[in-house]
Amino acid sequence: MTTSTTVNTAEFFPRAGKECDQFETLGLSALARGLVGSEILKISGEIRALAAAGREICNLTVGDFASTEFRIPPDLEAEITKALTEGQTNYPPSDGILELRKEVVRFYESGLGLTYPLESVLIAGGSRPIIYAIYKALVDPGERVLYPIPSWNNNHYCFLTGAEKVELEVGPETNFLPTADLLRDRLSGVRLLCINTPLNPTGTVLEEKEVRAIAQLVVEVNKTRRARGERALYVMWDQVYWMLTFGDARHHTPPELVPESAAWTVFVDGISKAFAATGVRVGWAVGPPYVIARMRDILGHVGAWAPRAEQVATARFLTQEGAISNFHGRMIAGLRERLDLLHETFQQMRRDNLPIDSVPPQGAIYLSTQFQLIGRSFRGKPIRSNEDIRQLLIQEAGFAVVPFQAFGRKIEDGWMRLSVGAVSPAAIAAALPRVRAFLEKCEA
Repeated sequence: MTTSTTVNTAEFFPRAGKECDQFETLGLSALARGLVGSEILKISGEIRALAAAGREICNLTVGDFASTEFRIPPDLEAEITKALTEGQTNYPPSDGILELRKEVVRFYESGLGLTYPLESVLIAGGSRPIIYAIYKALVDPGERVLYPIPSWNNNHYCFLTGAEKVELEVGPETNFLPTADLLRDRLSGVRLLCINTPLNPTGTVLEEKEVRAIAQLVVEVNKTRRARGERALYVMWDQVYWMLTFGDARHHTPPELVPESAAWTVFVDGISKAFAATGVRVGWAVGPPYVIARMRDILGHVGAWAPRAEQVATARFLTQEGAISNFHGRMIAGLRERLDLLHETFQQMRRDNLPIDSVPPQGAIYLSTQFQLIGRSFRGKPIRSNEDIRQLLIQEAGFAVVPFQAFGRKIEDGWMRLSVGAVSPAAIAAALPRVRAFLEKCEA
């Protein structure tokens, strides 16, 4: 149907930025006015614009996978196509299709040694809705959420839910990971403790002894709270990278080591990282059934379901143990090639007395790298912040990274996240001499 006239609606909209007057901006909610967008996506957009303009950029910013480098498993791709051909396109159940929930239960039993009832599983459109639902189901406005920094997006989820954030800054001495001793004195009044291992942004993995100690600490705190009639402490255990560990690093869970902790542990998980399937949007939570039921109802109102065809395909794919093993063998080898190339080259630069260091890769798709340039200068201009370093690396070396400030870290000491899922070994190899040349020009 067509009409004889058209209306140019744009002339009625205020322009973004300073030309928006108070009348229009006050039309937004307090949440919308106060919300800060993703720092990482902002940086990634800047890099895409430079690349589009013809700049040679080794892009290590976004925590994603390029399909040219890491394509989803061919068996999963085939199952998605098959499910669509079958007409699997209607609404799924609000907690996920039965077949996939059953497969997650089986997958956890075979892969993690954990047995859960079916009612403990919730499927959603990726891990982000799961995290949001955990916050909304467990934390009232004004209640406290504790998380170590650097940390991915917990500050934003606290803002979205009105929680009071309690941040624990950790550093290279603990591989940027929390310990039970560091957490113990900060748990007063805390409703939710957020742990991510393997960790985004650092690529480091909690050791077994620390997982055990943290789980035991949660049990002890809740025994005390139960005796006092106080609300429980819960743990959001984000393990979306658990299938991607390297070398001697091994992933562990609280219920595995301290079974009683299962009563207060909610897992965040899915296929996005382990199968390079960030755009397929299938995630899940596993936890106490009464918590999962409330999360289901919250997400049911939001409509944050994973598409039915992708759920059907994922359920079928998770049964294919041989295909999963073969895929992970190739994927982990590819990730290690990139991460090791970066780490070993940086360590050689360090031996050559250049101001750089890096943490040996343990898991996920990230390398923690410190460009030790604060207090130095480049072409007579002082380097004062991580943002200065980030900009210089782009301008002088075509090397794009994300400062730990994007993950809440306050200290300006040169630590950056390097993400390798969307870049080729050749692009890394081509960029590293440019990084060396830049560092050689920085003056003490």
